[in-house]
Parts: sequence; C-alpha cells; structure tokens
Amino acid sequence: MKIKKVYVDVLTALAKGTDAGIYRLNPKRVEIVSCEQDVKRVLAECEKTGKSVTFKAGGTSLSGQTITDSVLMEISPDYGKVKISGDGSLAKFPCGITGEEANRWLKPYGRKLGPSPASIKSARIGGIVANNSSGSSYGIIHNSYNTVRDMEIIFADGAFLDTSSLASRRDFMQTHIGLLEKLMNFRLEILLNPDMEDRILSKYELKNTCGYGMNSFLDYTDPYDILMHLMVGSEGTLGFISSVTFETVPDEALKASALIYFPSLMEACRAIAPLRQCKVSAAELMDRNALHAVEDEPGMPEILHSLPEDAVALLIDTSSNSEEELQIQFRDIEERLADIQTLYPVSFTTDPKLYATYWRVRNGLFTSAAGRRPRGTVSIIEDIAFREEVLGEALEQVRGVLSDYGYGNAVMWGHLLDGNVHFTIFPDINAQEGIDHYASFMRSLVDVVLYYDGSLKAEHGTGRNMAPFVKDEWGEEIYELMWKIKRLFDPENILNPGVLLNRDPDVFIKNLKQIPLANELIDKCIECGFCEIQCPSRHVTLTPRQRIVIYRELSALAEQGETNSKRYKELKNAFNYKGNATCATDGLCATACPVGINTGLLIKELRWEENGTLANAIASGIAGNMGVVTGMLRPLLKLPHVLSKLVGYNAFERFASFLFKASARKFPLWTRHTPSGASKFKELTGVENGMEMVYFPSCITRTMGTSADYEDVDFVSVTEQTIVLLTRAGFTIRYPENLSKLCCGMAFSSKGFRKQAAQKAEELNEALLRASDNGRLPILCDMSPCLLHMRETLDKRLRLYEPVEFIYDFMRDRLNFTKLPVMVAVHSTCSTTKMGVQDKLVELAGLCANRVVSPAQVTCCGWAGDRGFFYPELNASGLHYLKPNLHGATEGYSNSRTCEIGLTMNSGISYKSIVYLVEKATR
Repeated sequence: MKIKKVYVDVLTALAKGTDAGIYRLNPKRVEIVSCEQDVKRVLAECEKTGKSVTFKAGGTSLSGQTITDSVLMEISPDYGKVKISGDGSLAKFPCGITGEEANRWLKPYGRKLGPSPASIKSARIGGIVANNSSGSSYGIIHNSYNTVRDMEIIFADGAFLDTSSLASRRDFMQTHIGLLEKLMNFRLEILLNPDMEDRILSKYELKNTCGYGMNSFLDYTDPYDILMHLMVGSEGTLGFISSVTFETVPDEALKASALIYFPSLMEACRAIAPLRQCKVSAAELMDRNALHAVEDEPGMPEILHSLPEDAVALLIDTSSNSEEELQIQFRDIEERLADIQTLYPVSFTTDPKLYATYWRVRNGLFTSAAGRRPRGTVSIIEDIAFREEVLGEALEQVRGVLSDYGYGNAVMWGHLLDGNVHFTIFPDINAQEGIDHYASFMRSLVDVVLYYDGSLKAEHGTGRNMAPFVKDEWGEEIYELMWKIKRLFDPENILNPGVLLNRDPDVFIKNLKQIPLANELIDKCIECGFCEIQCPSRHVTLTPRQRIVIYRELSALAEQGETNSKRYKELKNAFNYKGNATCATDGLCATACPVGINTGLLIKELRWEENGTLANAIASGIAGNMGVVTGMLRPLLKLPHVLSKLVGYNAFERFASFLFKASARKFPLWTRHTPSGASKFKELTGVENGMEMVYFPSCITRTMGTSADYEDVDFVSVTEQTIVLLTRAGFTIRYPENLSKLCCGMAFSSKGFRKQAAQKAEELNEALLRASDNGRLPILCDMSPCLLHMRETLDKRLRLYEPVEFIYDFMRDRLNFTKLPVMVAVHSTCSTTKMGVQDKLVELAGLCANRVVSPAQVTCCGWAGDRGFFYPELNASGLHYLKPNLHGATEGYSNSRTCEIGLTMNSGISYKSIVYLVEKATR
C-alpha cells in the first residue's frame, strides 16, 4: 500500500508530534519521507522559507529531541535498502528500520549490532545512531560511536555525502571545503589547548552523550571521520543520517544469565572490578524498588518477594559458542565473586525461555516502573554515570537528593560495569507548584553529578532535558566550541533548534506534557511507543500510542467544557475513523506494552458507549436467532460466486468495488477471495470407540466455505477437512447440543455489544460443559481468534484448543507425516501469538513441508473479524510487509478463516487453514 506523505490536519499533528519524552509540541506539518529525494525536497523548502525541521524515526527518545512546532520529518519504514557483507561483519542499514529488524537480518551470519538499547524492538537505526545508543553491552567499545564504519548524510543545504565512496568525498570537498577545513581547525584548537584536550579525554573515560561528541576531534585525524562521528549523538541538529554501515559484533549461540543478589548497593559496586576481568557482556543493576516493580512479572523468581529492603540485584550476561567454554566462564565469574558478599549462591540459567524472560523484564523495567506511578503524574527517566571509585558514594548522594525531594520510591537500575545508572521519578507537572519542585530537584541533581565529575547524560541523549546544563558539565570553552560546530553545519539554525544546545536556562521545564486522567484502561501509558510495531493500522491511520494521545486530548477538552470548540470537533470527527473505525481491537499491542495496556479494550468501550437502541436490538435479534442468520447467509455468500462464473470474476469484482464505494462502506467489499457459503454442517462422529474429543466448529466456519482460490483442495470446507483429519487420527467426535445456535460471542464483543456477547458465551459454556463431561474431554475450535475469546470468557475447567495446538498435542503421534516438496508460509494470528502457540505452528508446518517461512515483520493481519470487508485499507496496512517477505513460498497457512481472506488478497498466494496442509502431508 502507498503511504501518504504530507499531513497538516490537527489530529495527525498531535498524534505524530508525540514521542516518549515529557515534552509536547505540535508540528505545523508532518512530512513522511521514504527516500533521499524526499529529504532533500523538505530541507530545500525549509531552507527557503526559514522553517525549522525535526527528524523522527521510532519516537522512543526520552529527552525531547524529536518534537517540534514547525516541520516534522518522519522516516518511512520503507526508507532505503539493507546491504550485508558476505560474512556479515559489515552491514549497511537504512535509518528507518528497527534495531531488532537489523539483528534479524544479521542472525543468519551469527552477528548482531553493537548498540543494544532497551528500546531496540521499536527504536530505529537513525535514532539509535543520532543518540549514540549503547544499552546493556558492557563498555563504550560496542556503542554506536565505536561501531559505525560509514554513513550516508544529507546536510541542511541538501548536500549529500557517502563516506564510503571516494567519488562522493571528492564531490563534497569541492563544494564544502570550507566546512572540512574548519573541522580541522577546531581539532588544532583543541590540540593546542592542553586543558581542553585533557578535559575531553577525561570526560570520555565514561559513557557520555551530553553535548556533541567532542572526542571525534581526538580519536580521528581525517576530516570525514571527524564529521561522521560528530553526527553520532548529534540528535538531528547537524544533518540527516540516511544510512549507516556498522561493524557488527559476534552473536554467540550459547547464552546464559544469572540474577545475583547483594545485601546493599555498596556491596554490588564492589563486584565491578572482578566482573570486568571476566567474559561478561552485561551486568545490569536493579535496586530494591526496581525489583519490587517486576517481582510479580510471569517467570520472575519467587525469592524477589522476600529480599531485604536494602538488597540489590545484578543481572549478569555471558555467552559462548562452546558449552565447555561457557562452563569455564561460569566458574571464572563465581571464583572472582567469591570475596563479595551475596545473599544467595551464584546460579546461571541457560534455559532460553527463562533467559528471554529475564531480559524482557529488564528491558521493560522503565515502563514497568512507570506503570506503577500515581495516576496523573508523568514518568521521567534520568541517565547519569560515575567512575568506579566514586560510584557507590555518588549513588548514595543521589539517593539522598531523591529522598529530600519526596522521590524516595524512585526505581534505580543501570549498567553497573559502566557506572551508568538510570532512575525514574513521577512528578505531578499539571500545576506550576509541581513544575517548580521538579526544576529544583533537577538543579540539585546536576550539582551532585558534577561534584563527582560524572556524566549528566550517558546514553539517552541531551535533548531539551539537559541542554541548559551542557555548559555546566563541559565549561565555557568547550561549550562555545560546540556552538561553533552547530553554526558550521547549520548556519540558518533550521535543524532541530533548541535541542542539545540551548541558552535558555529554563527550557527543560517548558512545553511539558500534561497527562490528564482519561480512562483507567490507559492512564498508565507513558507514550513510549513500544506498542506501535504490533499495530496493523500503523501505516494507514493511528497506532495505540497515538490513539491514547488523541483520546487524552479529547478528554481534557471535554473536562474544560470545550466540546463545542473547533479543535474538539475536528479531533472528534477525525478520531471516529482514524482512532475507532480502523482499530482492529486485537489486543496485540498489550503484548508489546511493558505494562500490558490493551488499547483495543478502550476502543471496544467507546463502541459500547456509541451503540444505540436500534443497533442493540439488531444485535439481540442476531444473537437470539444465530441458526436462522447463518442459514440465510450461506446461500447469500454463494450467489456472488455463481454470478462471477457467469460474467467473469474480473467483471464482478469491478462491480462489487463500485457498490462498496458508492454505498460509502455500507456494502462490504467483495472479491474472489471472499468465501462462498458453506454446505449445511453434518455432525459426523469419526471412528467408533476411538479417543473421545469435542469439536466445536465456529459460526464462521459453519457459514463460510471455500473461495475461488481453493481449486487445489477440491473446494472442501475447513469443517469437512477437520473431520477427515480427526477420523484419520482415530478420534470419536462429540458435538455440543444445538450447535447451529452457538457462537462464542467474539463478533459481538469486538463491536461493543457486551450484553449479547455475554449471552452467547453463557450458552456456549453450558453446551461445552455438557459435551465435554465438565471438561474431561479436550475441545477443538477451528478458529484461533474464537478459541482465545473462549479461553478468556468460559469456564476454566474446559480444555480448549485451536487447530495448531490440538494437532500438535493430540494428533502428531497418531498420524504419519511425509514432508511435501514445497515451500510454505505460515501466519501467526493475533490469538496464536497471545496464546504462545506460534512456535508450534512453525514446527507443525515443518513436519509437512520441506521449507517454512514465517515473516517476522508481519504481526496482526488487520482483518479484525469482518472489519476487512469494510476497511480493506486496515488489512493492507497490517500486511504491508507480507508479500516482500514470502521468499518464494507458494502456499500459505494459518488458523483463522477470516484472516486467511486478507492474507490471500495481499500476498498473491492462497492462504488456508493449517488443517489442509496437515491433511495433505498425512495421506
């Protein structure tokens, strides 16, 4: 699908103008750029008109560096191409892909990116480099600055430089010789000033992202290398980073971690020196408040509940490609920590699931802690660093400042081996008193950090948050040299002005976000944006974060009595489509949200509030007459296919498209992939005296049969194929009574019809309890989304399975599999993912086919029940990455009949239930 490029409306300005920080500015215009020509066009216009421009990628920045009240340039995820060297040691990535996607590209080579920020699933390459991210990896050797090999840059005047190209360097020298010469003069100025040189060398013994990367002038002698490394950490104030070539680092196959508990922070700090002598890739500090914030997370050790209140923990990470070497590393770590007091013996885990759990919880620590904050407060994260010899004492002083200002419950964690510590505070900045209190705290914190000659910003970027204090950290001379650098690259001051350098001493408390109490379902949201990668509507309308932003603004305006204002009406009207109608309500956003916010529940609540008397009456009529309704729909669904065979599918699709558009979406969009009506369901019972089970064919599969792309399976419906497979596996099949009347209620729930959804769930619950002997027998439902809804709403005694898990758990040993000479694609539906069945789906397909591909870039398909019939653009957005990532697959399989419609429409191959693949492979 084509992504729109320019927005000027109030809703998009507010939605896209938001990032993870505590500041709010509304851009006048949003430009979506997908190529270098787009960037040059926008920069040329801004230079001509004097308008400033700010670059934004993932919007996970925390210090206010990606917001503006002028032009916002947002990087399209389709920007640029990936290029990887033969051994994977060098990798060129465009600015718009996430760090996690980059690592997926590198995984087959046994490599990964050096920088590993906690936001790596959402943060994009452009932002990772522009903020000089490092993350949990020990030391600065693997941060962005030290792993960048080359860069493609577009400057404020539109000039382009590819540092890997000698021709590009020559061209740039001809047009920008003055800039290169001045960079060398700045270097000479530093070398001729021993105090300045010593200060720079001293500051970069620690992690430091406060101000520009002045170490560039001492680490490099070539002006292009100096220029490129100045771009790292420049936060969009010197130029646009179009692509980056990284020197990648090994991603060793065997990984292990250990949670080590210490009686105090000071004792944990004693572990720094011995751990630095071990092969340890990370040592993540978590104080007692941090442990409290995550102690109830699934998979975390029960022991966290009983630790002393002064206890802290270190999450140690080590890895190897050899089991023998890994065991040696374990012993080495244990021996070197022998003289350090720990509360429990050191114990490593190599279990992939527990390892992943530890790091998932660690990476979500900030947002998990933020989710526990009082409603109406903001979450502010600070990022400081100290030398090893003063770390314990300095942190005690920081703790004292936090306590003095009433932030004693602040959560503290960080990268211990680097002396880099983060902490969160939750001030109420909805009133001036709270703002003044926060400002006083920040000035006291700066005093403590600078007293110990620490870094005010170690890895999160300066932004607006620390811009007023750059001079305090660096001193007058170096600070003024930074301003000279800014003027050299951006003489008209159009690139992200006010960020990183700012002479306004109060800029850090201006344009602060107001967080109104809007709805308990979403009040915990800190607008971090981690949810966005899961959202199917992210390429067409809004993401979960953006829905929350708009909903909060509407709530605030309503609270102020401004429901008749132009702004409220414009936002409300636009939100009806962009926020409500195109939300799939699949809840997959909650799986990426560290505090589990399901924005879909908010939208369902809005739909419930908007459902009037007539709509409820119609819903009740359908719920009370499900058998009649499905009986009527079956022949209606057959009719378009009958007509298409007479006039041709192409002609009838054009006619159906006309009806869809002319009716303003009242008439559903029909295509040849829309199912025909199913035959009336026959309750065949399988084999006699076999293993008993209960089969509940959903109302969808009882109604919808095959479509035009089912020629290869002789147009056999999924219910018929399921019975064939169950019989082959030796099952005796039971059915719930009054099957034609039954429905799980999900279709009603997604539209906000709560009463009718509860009615159908109750009916089904009673029928399944009787059929399964109160849960004794396993129950199969052939639609994964329906099955998840059943698990969420029905009696917990019921043993409920969707097709993948039922076949995997109960049928594998009863069937004889023969791998077919074919490459297949599988799609994990939202429900499959939420139930944790996606690995079983891939493994099951692998029993049936020679090759299996599961496009990792595709999450929710966006069909959303029947929403794909009325909002096909939502489906196209959800499957934006599907077709390019099929890699030659000729068949597709999933476990939801409705999702399979959209998958087929947007892939060019036919998607069917996984039941069909298993049936073919077990004949």
